[in-house]
Amino acid sequence: MKQILVTGGAGFIGHHFVELLLRERKESRVIVFDALTYAGSRENLAAFRENANFRLVKVDLADRDQLRSVLDFDPDFVVHLAAETHVDRSINSPEPFVRSNVVGTFELLEALRSRDWQAAPDRRFLHVSTDEVFGSLGPDDPPFKADSPYRPNSPYSASKAAADHLVRAYRKTYGFPAMVSYCVNNYGPGQHPEKLIPLVIKAAQEGRPIPLYGDGTQVRSWIHVADHCRGLLLALERGEPGDRFLFGGEECTNAEMVQMICRAMDERVPEAAPHNRLIQQVPDRPGHDFRYALDDRETRRKLGWVVEKPLRVSIRELVSKNRAQS
Repeated sequence: MKQILVTGGAGFIGHHFVELLLRERKESRVIVFDALTYAGSRENLAAFRENANFRLVKVDLADRDQLRSVLDFDPDFVVHLAAETHVDRSINSPEPFVRSNVVGTFELLEALRSRDWQAAPDRRFLHVSTDEVFGSLGPDDPPFKADSPYRPNSPYSASKAAADHLVRAYRKTYGFPAMVSYCVNNYGPGQHPEKLIPLVIKAAQEGRPIPLYGDGTQVRSWIHVADHCRGLLLALERGEPGDRFLFGGEECTNAEMVQMICRAMDERVPEAAPHNRLIQQVPDRPGHDFRYALDDRETRRKLGWVVEKPLRVSIRELVSKNRAQS
């Protein structure tokens, strides 16, 4: 029986990935390490409480003694998702991002190294990063590739970049069987309401102003969390140490995304239409990156990965299900 350690498994992407593992890899045992901060919840994993192949451990990865007291086993696979991820929060208070994303990653690597974990054959460490470590693209620039230079522009992306470099160094220096994945903006059921899509849905449902940074022309790529999680599982099982995987999505401006949600709300609650009357421009975020995009052709070729959930259809489904986390 394979043992899979998932850090941050009570968070948004994490709990969807745990659900996928327990559904598709029933022969595996899944252990979740999570600090259970505001962004991670036991309720996200409540459906698995009685599953004999699942265990949740509350632990702060940045706390060395605490981490090593619970890391009393040698997982076959480690999927490192634990991170502080909200850019606005990182601008207002960078320190928690450095502690969680940099120190937490360091302590996890060191805890594994203290057990000589990396020496056993057929082990894999998948570190989940972000497209934001590459910086910002212009409107006509080609998407980022795996060998694009790092140019992080926010405390969040800088902390993720630092974690990426640690993982790379541990592979080169200590032989860690590490892989890194990069992904565009995720969306889907159960996402924390501080993120753009659930924030807009909730505001539209309640008839409150819908905030839009600046003129809304910033471009983002979007991927459904289910498509991302399928990609992570493929990377874990088919990847080799040193591989870097890029998971891209569909591009649109922030203004287009907000309008898309408003149209879906109009279909669902026509008596309150038009919901776009609620859109309210707010001062732009400091250092706001203009555009992110990833060239995922090599990832698709190597893993046989495809996107199954088109953006516009998925947004309508998400609005109709009304499942943004409250």
